[in-house]
Amino acid sequence: MRCALLQINSTVGDISGNAGRIGQAYLSAAARGAQLCVTPELALIGYPPRDLLLYPAFVDEAQRALETLARQTAAWPDCALVLGTAGRNASGAGKALHNQAVFIHQGQVKARYAKRLLPTYDVFDEARYFEPGKAPCVIEFGGVRVALTVCEDIWNDSDACPEYGIAPLADHPSFDLLVNLSSSPFTVGKQRLRETMLAAIAVKYGVQALYANSVGGNDDLVFDGRSMHVVGDGLFSRAGGFVEDTLHVDTAFCPITDSAPFGQEAVTAAPQSGIADDDFTPEAEIWRALALGVRDYCAKTGHGSVVLGLSGGVDSALTAAIACEALGAENVLGLLMPSSYSSGHSLTDALALAGNLGMRTATLPVGPAMKAYDAILAEVFSGCPTDVTEENLQARIRGNLLMACSNKFGRMLLTTGNKSEISVGYCTIYGDMCGGLAVIGDLYKTEVYRLCRWLNGQGEQSIPENILVKPPSAELRPNQTDQDSLPPYEELDAVLYCLLEQRKSVEEIVAAGHRREIVRRVAHLVRVAEFKRRQAAPVLKITSQAFGVGWRMPLACRYEF
Repeated sequence: MRCALLQINSTVGDISGNAGRIGQAYLSAAARGAQLCVTPELALIGYPPRDLLLYPAFVDEAQRALETLARQTAAWPDCALVLGTAGRNASGAGKALHNQAVFIHQGQVKARYAKRLLPTYDVFDEARYFEPGKAPCVIEFGGVRVALTVCEDIWNDSDACPEYGIAPLADHPSFDLLVNLSSSPFTVGKQRLRETMLAAIAVKYGVQALYANSVGGNDDLVFDGRSMHVVGDGLFSRAGGFVEDTLHVDTAFCPITDSAPFGQEAVTAAPQSGIADDDFTPEAEIWRALALGVRDYCAKTGHGSVVLGLSGGVDSALTAAIACEALGAENVLGLLMPSSYSSGHSLTDALALAGNLGMRTATLPVGPAMKAYDAILAEVFSGCPTDVTEENLQARIRGNLLMACSNKFGRMLLTTGNKSEISVGYCTIYGDMCGGLAVIGDLYKTEVYRLCRWLNGQGEQSIPENILVKPPSAELRPNQTDQDSLPPYEELDAVLYCLLEQRKSVEEIVAAGHRREIVRRVAHLVRVAEFKRRQAAPVLKITSQAFGVGWRMPLACRYEF
């Protein structure tokens, strides 16, 4: 059977737009001879739709769009469409909706399959909206028994996945071809796990497997695509990563060897294997994921340009480089906001970076505003020593200037804080935390340096060397460095990884060889900074544990890890 995996970039809530992309992809694939087209999970409404699903009118609109797409298939009687959408639960028992894979052929809906395993861990909350399906779905089509599944339904066959009461494939009627509609968010290294898992299932059940995954950024999540066709214990073909793509395969082992964006012909043929070129080094994956996340977040919120603060430090340098990659340097504005505590190299390094990237800058000294605040607060602060209050005022003045330029010019404000700082609260609420998107908020400080070094190794030296070798500093008081307030970043990040990603207790981390006083202090800082994170910009997720909807800690809490 000739199949096409329609790896499209859906926008949450843009039902008409998504339907248009699906229709275009289907028609293009059908014209090239496809007999079965498959979209990702919930492709018609976008993933994750969250509380939009609680609005009946939203579900009604999705149903009307489905019917329109179904009519389009009448013109191509030899090509069926498997569509991911939300549909009503006709049983009347339980939740009102199902997460569905809908089989459409010759103008009609021929079958509906309801996702059976509904994830509720990390960023997922599907049991809030959907009733789990109760039965498998096998369709006889073109002489092939096609089994429909949706995302999580196939993960329970693997040891590296959450446990459920059932494994949907374990007692499944016999089938020849496994079709899985997925919206699997990107995390570093996850694709290798997917390929291993899917190959194990193909061997276990003696079938071929098709996996259609979403691509694009939706809020804090990035989807990397990489839809694939697995035969036996090996990958037979794979779509591109982090790009829209249509992967054409033939389950009779005669793959169409070009993998091209839908609606377009390939300019050059892909390798005979049908496996698109990809780079699975962590830095390359992170770079592409963050660039896609910024590009789609801006596009899907209606912003064509961004602004950010350029301090001459490594965090703002990397954020600026990602923004230029995502949007083009002409759409990135960097604000230099020196104070009396700023070093000379802060300005020269920031300007050198901007020159390397080709982005615009503006300089807004904060000294006059600092003096004005000092005068206004002089009476009420009389007799009080200078402390972190005045340092935070500088950060908040900068935040105001950044927000002013964001408002005036309609630019999205990008925050530049890293995961290390956000974890322990080494950031100023309403100051450097101002903004609409935290680009590198899921990268530890040590990872920021590694990514910058990797970037410079790709060709042009984008990040000036002095930015990478000087001690990091917020420059809010004379001769300040981050290590005045924090442990060395190598030690801090190692402790944070144990605490956040591995969920270890203080005692377990100490037993692993870390200093008790450091571990206890870091754990305390993580806990008391929760109120800041609750008010922070969305963080682009690239690891198994990012701050956002997958991190749900109480605010009024006295528990020490």
